[in-house]
Amino acid sequence: MSRPRVLICGDIVWAHDETEQLLGSISEIIRMDSKSRSEFLDNLKPGGKYHGIVAIYRHNSSADRIGVFDGTLVDALAPSVCWIAHNGAGYDQIDVSACKRHGIIVSNTPGAVDDATATTALYLIISCLRQFSRAERNIHANNWKRGLKPAHDPSAKTLAILGLGGIGLRLAELAHAFPMRVVYHSRHPNPSAPSWCEYFAADRLDEMYAQADILSVHVPLRAETVGLVGEREIRKLKRGAVLVNTARGKVIDEAAMIRALEDGHLSAVGLDVYPDEPKVNPRLYEFPQATLLPHMGTETQESQRKMEVRALTNVRDYLTKASGEDIVPEMKGMKPKPANY
Repeated sequence: MSRPRVLICGDIVWAHDETEQLLGSISEIIRMDSKSRSEFLDNLKPGGKYHGIVAIYRHNSSADRIGVFDGTLVDALAPSVCWIAHNGAGYDQIDVSACKRHGIIVSNTPGAVDDATATTALYLIISCLRQFSRAERNIHANNWKRGLKPAHDPSAKTLAILGLGGIGLRLAELAHAFPMRVVYHSRHPNPSAPSWCEYFAADRLDEMYAQADILSVHVPLRAETVGLVGEREIRKLKRGAVLVNTARGKVIDEAAMIRALEDGHLSAVGLDVYPDEPKVNPRLYEFPQATLLPHMGTETQESQRKMEVRALTNVRDYLTKASGEDIVPEMKGMKPKPANY
């Protein structure tokens, strides 16, 4: 019997040895080298180099050549593909509904990104409160402390976390060390949350916003979370509050955020993500109190390796056990299709 064909779709930077260790003896590993979507789709057809693949390791870098895994691409994968192991906690570049319709399981890499993304959020919080980004730009321009406003100690502030998953919980732990007061809202209380981390249910969400000096956003991008933090939510925050986003750009209504910066309702923003990456709204450059990063949340060697290994492990588990630890929430309870090879 031939070995199952696995497609490596996108970058593997650190886990080359682990790729061979996890998959080399149990599968035929194929590297995606298509330069365009049309070439990729042609290679999925009978006789093509990707024909008959049963599992895919996917990295967002593949979108530069073949685009996102939208309905059209998923339809083309459906005849043989049973599992897509996405490298990343966020998986909004995959049409999960189309995958579900075809019985294709999608997994991600929760946990692997917690430290790197939480420390990015913490940096943005501190930079906004202490004006470090603005001060750094000053000194590079030989302006010393010109234009700096009164700064604030983190220990004097209340941090509200919207979405206390793995990243949000790690940020709470880091912030508590100052110590900051930490409050949070998720769809359900996190059973791992410590006693000092106060939960606000949906019917108390306005109360949480009203108490927040900093709102840090950590929810996945889904249809129901687009614009989740909009005009109403921003205006419920204290005047002079700080808004931090390391989740996805579209979760925040960017126009409402900019209006709040213009009139001073928000004193600062810290952003690692944007609605139309890599494009950044040029209006944001007009606000010296904005700390802006180019989506660096998971850009550490340690996190990148963990993410690669975790995604590859999900492929290995599917091939050897017809299961995986990291099936995305929309697919919980689905049983993977058997690989026909």
